[in-house]
Parts: sequence; C-alpha cells; structure tokens
Amino acid sequence: MAKQSTVFVCQACGYKTAKWMGKCPSCGQWGGLSEEIEFTGKSAQARPRWTPVEGEAGPVPITQASLSEGGARFSTGISELDRVIGGGVVAGSFTLVGGDPGIGKSTLLLQVAGAAANGGPALYVSGEESPGQIRMRGERLNSMSENLFILPETQVERIEQHIQRINPRLVVIDSIQTIYTDQMPSAPGSVGQVREAAGRLLNLCKASGVPMFLIGHVTKEGAIAGPRLLEHMVDTVLYFEGEKGSPFRILRAVKNRFGSTNEIGVFEMKPEGLVEVDNPSQLFLSERPGKVSGSAVVALVNGTRPLLVEIQALVTTTHYPSPKRTTSGIDPNRVAILMAIIEKRAGFHLMGEDVFVNVAGGARVLEPAADLGVVAAVVSSFRDIPLDARTVVVGEVGLGGETRAVGQLDARLMEAAKLGFTRAVVPKGKGAAAAPKGLELVSVSTVSEALDALL
Repeated sequence: MAKQSTVFVCQACGYKTAKWMGKCPSCGQWGGLSEEIEFTGKSAQARPRWTPVEGEAGPVPITQASLSEGGARFSTGISELDRVIGGGVVAGSFTLVGGDPGIGKSTLLLQVAGAAANGGPALYVSGEESPGQIRMRGERLNSMSENLFILPETQVERIEQHIQRINPRLVVIDSIQTIYTDQMPSAPGSVGQVREAAGRLLNLCKASGVPMFLIGHVTKEGAIAGPRLLEHMVDTVLYFEGEKGSPFRILRAVKNRFGSTNEIGVFEMKPEGLVEVDNPSQLFLSERPGKVSGSAVVALVNGTRPLLVEIQALVTTTHYPSPKRTTSGIDPNRVAILMAIIEKRAGFHLMGEDVFVNVAGGARVLEPAADLGVVAAVVSSFRDIPLDARTVVVGEVGLGGETRAVGQLDARLMEAAKLGFTRAVVPKGKGAAAAPKGLELVSVSTVSEALDALL
C-alpha cells in the first residue's frame, strides 16, 4: 500500500524537506518552499522502468555498445538550429527549449514540427492553445501538413498512449508546466508534477527512440521550468534570447550531450515566422556609427562560427564619490580587471570616470579574445579619438599588460576580410596567422603598443 506524507519542495532547486523553512538550505532562496503530497510504497512506483532497445539488462563493454542511438540524425529543416544542436536531431534525444514569454519558442518548434512532418508523422502536444489557434499560426508559418498532428492534452498518461499509437518521427511538448500525472495530487506546474511528468516522457523517449522537444517557461529567477533539476534530466538545453523591441533572436545551447555548447543560431522574427540570418556579423555591425569615439570591432568565435561584434564604451566624469562600472553583454569582473590594467600598464587614470561598456546588437562576449577591443574602446572614449572604422582588434590581455594569442585566428581574420576590413591589430608571436588578401596585420606585444597603433 502507498503511504501519504507531506513534504516541502523548493521551487528553485528542488530541495525537499519534511518541515517548512523560510530559507532554502540548498540554494538560499527565501520563501521558495511549497507544500506537496508525496506517496511512497509499491503502488507509488508509477514510472515504468526503461529497458534498453537491444534488451541488454546488464553492463556491456564500451566496444560492444550499440551505435543505433546517439548516432543517427535528421535535419530540422532549419540550418541555424541544426548548427546549435550539433548537426541535426538525434534519435531518442530529449531537448528543453527555454526563453522569456513571447520570444518565439512555440513559433520555432512549430516550424520544426512542420519540417519533420515531411518525412513522417510529427506530434505537437499543446497544453495552452486550442487546435484552431495552432492551425492559424501554422498557416502563417507555412507549416501545414497532413502528417502534422495536433494534440490538445495535458495528462501525461494519455499523451503516452497517443505517442505509442502514432509512433511519430518527432514530438513537441508545449509546455512542460501544463503537463501532469494522476499519480500525484499536486497542481500542474509544481516541482513534483514537472519532475514526474518529465521523467515519464524521458523514459518513453529513450525506450522508443522518438526525439522530443520540451518548451519550458522561465521563472523570475531565470531558471527553466522552475527547478534546475529538469535541466539535469534532459540531453540538451537551449535558451532563446533577444532584446525587447528587437526582431532578432539568438538561440544558444548551454548544455548539449550531442555537440558543442559554443554554437549560436541567429534568427529574425518576421510575419512569416523565424527566418535564419545567414551573416550575423553583418547584422551586428549594420548600425555601427561612423567617426564616433568609444567603438571597436572584435572578432569572436562561437563553436565553429567566427563572429564580428561591436564593443561600445562611454567614459564620462563622475559626479559621485565612487565611479560607476556598468556593463551589458560582457562579464563585469573582466571589465574591472581591464580597467586596472589600463590604469597601471597604460597610464590612463580612470578613477574619476564613470565607465559604461556595451556589446551592441544583444550579443554576449564569453571569451578573452575581446580584451584588447574593450581596452581600445575605453581609451578611445576617454581621449575622445575615434578608431579607424575598417580596423578589427583581436587579443587577450594579461595582468602584466602583455597581449596573448587567441585560438582560430585564421578564421577570425578571414571573416574580417570578407566584411571589408582592411587592418587588424593582433598579438605578436605564437599563434600568429598569415594575413588574408586585402587585410594588413599589425602585430603588438603590449597594450601600450596596441593603443599607439590604434590611436
């Protein structure tokens, strides 16, 4: 017989305790524990045990493991999404897609389901919209197909039955917060329901080999679908990002068992849906102002894709005892280190100045190859001297004021030459690359040499 007990579960991290506490001992969040009913005992084991497809019940040598799962892929029909997830959808993969409300999650996955339906049945499970609403969007996105099935259902047991009956090529769940199981009395969207529903779908996904995409809403704290436990259960976690009021979206993988987490996909939201952006570098530089101080172009690499972005800096005299250091799109701690290097190694005194650093276009800088560009933009704004509009800056900066080599420099310079840049300031020594046609290389070994060459 099943036994019933009351537990308190943290909505942020999934921590479970038998008594209520104002502060979660695990993640430190205040007021995050909610009451739930938990069942224990034989009848409470509602989740079926996953038996491998090949039928092996025991351990096997890695050299004899089957390659049937994790090897075969098929295209989503959207090359930017294929790039982010590692080259296509893997059979039996379990993918979570998160992002702010209205960012385009449902739009993207309905386009994916429509493309997958060209090769076989695809199932779109909606717990939030009626079939009529989804059809209206499907007509706008040109995702109409007799093989695309719409299922307005929220109970996981009935969803499992339909998946086993249709045997679809791909399944989309919109959204995981609306799915519930009768085995638990708590409300849909609670920690227990989200965990149990996702667990049942995961077991079915792995046992049947049917890939699934889950849509997860983002909480006020920025976690997908409430507890971060869900991010640990899935194979891939994708975040949809975009600036408010901007039509451009960036899809980023923060976890990927089948590919790199450094790749990004760039889309533009149009009336006909999400359209791929073939040249993101040109997009990020399209509105760059001319002959304005504090603007530098840096060459980054996301996975296999070189990307040119604009670093903007504004240095103004402070009116407060402590000057401000505000950043957007870049690590503020890294910028603070670069400010100290500018003071100590380059001789520019910024203690009485407010410094604002921004990465234009909503891009994010995650590698130190942009260090030299940040330094150049800050000093350019401080001295009010514009940098050459056709110069790109690449290089990591050490605490001693020296410039350090960066990886894949050839790919960065080729992208710069393709976009019409005529000059590149790069680190000297190890890792030096040959200059592409039409691009002049200026090799520097210190921050001071770089600033002399740029200003």
